[in-house]
Amino acid sequence: MKAQDLNGAAWATLFAIATTGSAAIAQERPGFTDTPVLPDGKWRVHDADRPAPDVVTPGAMPGAPPSDAIVLFDGGSLDAWQPQGGAWIIEDGVLTVPPRTPDGGENALVSKQSFGDVQMHLEFRSPNPLEKSSQDRGNSGIWFMQRYEIQILDGFDNPTYADGTVGAIYGWKPPLVNPSRPPGEWQSYDIVFERPRFGPAGELLRPAYVTAFLNGVLVQHRQPWLGGTIWRQVGRYEPHGDAEPIQLQDHDSPVSFRNIWVRPLPEAASSHDFEGEVK
Repeated sequence: MKAQDLNGAAWATLFAIATTGSAAIAQERPGFTDTPVLPDGKWRVHDADRPAPDVVTPGAMPGAPPSDAIVLFDGGSLDAWQPQGGAWIIEDGVLTVPPRTPDGGENALVSKQSFGDVQMHLEFRSPNPLEKSSQDRGNSGIWFMQRYEIQILDGFDNPTYADGTVGAIYGWKPPLVNPSRPPGEWQSYDIVFERPRFGPAGELLRPAYVTAFLNGVLVQHRQPWLGGTIWRQVGRYEPHGDAEPIQLQDHDSPVSFRNIWVRPLPEAASSHDFEGEVK
């Protein structure tokens, strides 16, 4: 039937459905009750009773935080962070690692809130003009749970050891590729971190995993961690809590940051390959 063929009554019916019947339509749950049960033993294929996913409003622009994100830095204050040393610099909406004091103490920045499994977005900029070389050029890092480091470094035409360049699980896995932008340009990280699981006696039941995109390019593909990051040593696990702070590293280089947010992930995001109880 064409729109012009509808009479007044038909239009009235459609209008009533659109305006007053929308709630009833939304409550209808299309699906089946006679299909095979899926391997998880909870739901049938196309189960009519299976809960629908929560609705999340995406950010208006690429990289902008979605509606369920916890914003850690939006260009304003450092209310979400606790400096461990000197205060970091905020200027024109940009957060920058401060110079170290003469005693050389590290100015780490630690989130006040603790996290376990998270999706994280962060943008960073290496200093320009260039300063130093290799590990002393644009060095910082993201430390999940204050233990597991994804490296930040000026990786553009800057030779260094492979497991220490930008995109690396520091001291363990080099990035799959190096998609670095030149120093002075903004770069982006999008990371999914899955925390390790420990048993009641502190035994490791499942390692930590990371999937990371640098400037939109996959650099780590659900790579397991060997353990906590330890400089010049093989990483190892030590039992810890289910949620710990995120730390941004000061490595005596004025690296800048903006647009930092996280999304704590539900159990369903990481329990699919774990033979055991996931909290």
